[in-house]
Amino acid sequence: MRAVIQRVSWSQVVVDGKVVAQIGRGLLVLLGVGKEDNEKDVEFMLRKIPNLRIFEDEEGKMNRSLMEIGGELLLISQFTLYGNCRKGLRPSFEKAASPEQANQLYELLLKMLREQGVKVQNGVFGAHMQVSLCNDGPVTIILDSKERRKGEQ
Repeated sequence: MRAVIQRVSWSQVVVDGKVVAQIGRGLLVLLGVGKEDNEKDVEFMLRKIPNLRIFEDEEGKMNRSLMEIGGELLLISQFTLYGNCRKGLRPSFEKAASPEQANQLYELLLKMLREQGVKVQNGVFGAHMQVSLCNDGPVTIILDSKERRKGEQ
């Protein structure tokens, strides 16, 4: 799994002219699911995303997590994170998971985040979405579950 995580003051997603989700201070997470991803990748993202210390403490240092500040999370599925542009000018998406597999793992991550107490909103899987945000910082982090430490399954 690949995630582009942006610290935001606010974010929203619109589908067919209607706001389907919106958050205040927190994280906008664009999530891509790869063909080789499974529940271990979901667990990695579940451990990392809500606990990343990328919010400022009283001294202005990035030392607090989403959970510590009581922030919100907007999770958006984005298969284009698996776009490969090494050959030619048109991206290849051959490493992206099928829509069925991607939706299953996306929904699992949503469920597990909610069970963990994260205030999470989501886009509409597979829909054409318009995502707006105010990146706070700006702070943008990229996570890839395949880059986890040796021995960490």
